[in-house]
Amino acid sequence: MSPIRIGIIGMGGFAAWHHNTIARLEERGQARLICTCDPQAGSFTLEQQNWRFAERGVAVFGDYKAMLAACHRDLDLLVVPTPINLHAEMHRAGVELGIPVYLEKPPTLDYLELEEMITRDRQARRASLVGFNFIIEKPRLALKQRILGGEFGATQGASLMALWPRPADYFRRNNWAGRLMMDGRVVLDSCMGNALAHFVHNMLFWLGGPEQFSWGEIAGVRAELYRAHAIEGADTFFVEATTAAGATLRLALSHACAGQSQHAETVQCEKAEIRYIVGQQAEIRWRDGRIERLPLEPFDGLHDNHLDYHRYLRGEQSRPATTLADSRPFVVLNDLAHVSSGRIAPFPAALLTGLRDEKEQKDYFNVAGMQRAVEAFITQGAWPGPAGWGRDTGARATPADLPRFHDTVRAMLAAR
Repeated sequence: MSPIRIGIIGMGGFAAWHHNTIARLEERGQARLICTCDPQAGSFTLEQQNWRFAERGVAVFGDYKAMLAACHRDLDLLVVPTPINLHAEMHRAGVELGIPVYLEKPPTLDYLELEEMITRDRQARRASLVGFNFIIEKPRLALKQRILGGEFGATQGASLMALWPRPADYFRRNNWAGRLMMDGRVVLDSCMGNALAHFVHNMLFWLGGPEQFSWGEIAGVRAELYRAHAIEGADTFFVEATTAAGATLRLALSHACAGQSQHAETVQCEKAEIRYIVGQQAEIRWRDGRIERLPLEPFDGLHDNHLDYHRYLRGEQSRPATTLADSRPFVVLNDLAHVSSGRIAPFPAALLTGLRDEKEQKDYFNVAGMQRAVEAFITQGAWPGPAGWGRDTGARATPADLPRFHDTVRAMLAAR
């Protein structure tokens, strides 16, 4: 079995994780890094030494176009872990040269741009992979199959609680963090659209059917968006969506918090409630009182996603785990959340406390009552805005309202 020959665009940020993963696969003869590039390649001298580029024969370029011009005939795969607003043009460059593309999540957060990418990808010899890492977890796939098989009765809804603290300097890590737009184009970097996108995509996966690799289609969305940090976009989302199949999905997500990160995926079925916590355990609470616990084995999402996509490229399986078309419900949900909310409300100053982590030497915001508001929304559908957070809940937005999306984002930016 010949190793998959790979080019990676970028060295910093999440691209470094891809470099580490490919180096491990290369040691086992499963992959070979042919080339990479970065506009500041000279700033990564130490990393290049640690990754042993010289010994491995890796060509380094300062521009992805120059890299592809020189190396495209030698590549089986192009990995694109770059800023969100660059994904579409880099995906296009790979497809037009006949190179399959591993595109980091999110593929884009602009529904129109996604449709262009889907159309382009249909012309490719191999479908692109979008790197939502957790879909291929074996326990997740087994539970999805049990849901589709009717073991738990009809699926009624699902919820995601995810509170992931982020310090102020997280939003200064690059020039696109927390941005709504750049150079007139949508970015929409946020907890929902980026850092927690894996988990949101997971929820739509639970609600999809009748095939295993399917995602719930969005019928309507209501949302409240907030910010505590000095950014363009939102750092906190309360979102309620209905699917075409009639299920209700609730999301409570925030970076405006302190302490330990916490998250939980819950699926409500007629006969049982399924609770899935990535990296910990899955639990099935049957309505008759039984409790079934499923320990989750260690899972390296990036490593396993690469291997899974390599198997597809070799013709060993019929499809990538998540295609661009599979990403449509996620992008539509994200866009309609902005349309519904209409504005990003600042948290009332009286609720905000700045916290200094002396060990990390970093500053966090904490919103008084956040945990209580999350629990009330997830379990009862109680919106925090009218209950004291100083805003009305957004009106229901449907896919027919998507043409309002770009004007809504521009208005949010102007109001900032």
